[in-house]
Amino acid sequence: MALTGRSALLAALGSLPIGFFAPSWAGILAINAPLSLAILCDYALAAPVRRLQFTRSGDTSVRLGESAEVHLTVTNPSGRPLHAQLRDAWPPSSWPAGTDQTASRHKVRVPAGERRRLTTLLRPTRRGDRHAARVTVRSFGPMGLAARQGNHEVPWTLRVLPPFTSRKHLPSRLARLRELDGRTSVLTRGEGTEFDSLRAYVPGDDTRSIDWRATARQSTVAVRTWRPERDRHILVVLDTGRTSAGRVGDVPRLDAAMDATLLLTALAARAGDRVSLLAFDRRVRAQVQGRTAGDVLPAMVNALAPLEPELVETDVRGLGAAALKNAPRRSLIVLITSLDAAPVEEGLLPVLPGLTQRHTVLVASVADPRSEEMSTGRGTVDAVYEAAAGTQAQTQRRRTAEKLQRHGVTVVDATPEKLAPALADAYLALKAAGRL
Repeated sequence: MALTGRSALLAALGSLPIGFFAPSWAGILAINAPLSLAILCDYALAAPVRRLQFTRSGDTSVRLGESAEVHLTVTNPSGRPLHAQLRDAWPPSSWPAGTDQTASRHKVRVPAGERRRLTTLLRPTRRGDRHAARVTVRSFGPMGLAARQGNHEVPWTLRVLPPFTSRKHLPSRLARLRELDGRTSVLTRGEGTEFDSLRAYVPGDDTRSIDWRATARQSTVAVRTWRPERDRHILVVLDTGRTSAGRVGDVPRLDAAMDATLLLTALAARAGDRVSLLAFDRRVRAQVQGRTAGDVLPAMVNALAPLEPELVETDVRGLGAAALKNAPRRSLIVLITSLDAAPVEEGLLPVLPGLTQRHTVLVASVADPRSEEMSTGRGTVDAVYEAAAGTQAQTQRRRTAEKLQRHGVTVVDATPEKLAPALADAYLALKAAGRL
């Protein structure tokens, strides 16, 4: 039983005259006995809570930063009308801070034998799966003096997907891809290693592209056209160890790596290449393989949504073995990890020969723009020390990148906002050079 504020108000109003004019136990009993009887009657007339039936429907997934609607249908099978307050509880990260009180609470009236549908508007602030908690119902009697209260478990899961903010860069990269494929009119010979077709010679074409046999069979000079390789395998390896948990600005490194992965996947799928995913620290955390061009991006988004960094040191040898197992033939291996000197020199460099011998390797890393800001500081003693620290951090990253490049690795080191387009540009450059 839950008492309402109306019961407390009536008890106070009735006790005041007795306290002033006839203070005695008999007077208090004369006021509270009828009130207690009214409370018991009101409680008995309230619609039972345990017999209520609940079903859910609505959105099962939403992108981070967008809103989702989850519907809760309340059925009242009893013979009494339901007048209730209902709380549809979800984890705190299901709403922006301070808005859960208004978003999760509903007032509902359900006549006997009928149903009503309530809508809870969710706006999650974190990736991952959000599971509905219990539904708490407080059913009031007709006088509003007392209420029945109970809880119901009504399961529902809302998957919060990565936001894919780098989608805005996709049209410009697709235009560059069409240019490489020869679908955009260009005067110079397109890069690539696969023969595409023959066409008439125009001024400006490379004379080395002339097909003399085809020219001899017709009256015009014919040149060969080329296109980048298709149906190549790209394996994106995400390092989900402790270094991926660091925040750059307000974004975890892993989230920036996911955004770059999605842009690369969308671009490579349009280019006719096959993309796979491997998330690893000391074991496989997520994996996507064997998807068609139309299914690979949704599969990637779904696999990345619940992924969280693990506060453990990455087993780089295990990561290399897993990459080789998932890339049985020549592939482009895109490893998104940290460029910190110690993890690279002690962990990554020893396993690189086994990767570069059979595959093309690209290492991408999230840089901290704060280091560049610190390196430009002057004017005070603290600013000079910060500038020295920032310059030293940048120098160490450059040296680490140079060590990787000496092993034949392509390195992309960019801030979170620039990592996704920089990685896409590096992929297009490798494709144009015929290195996939």
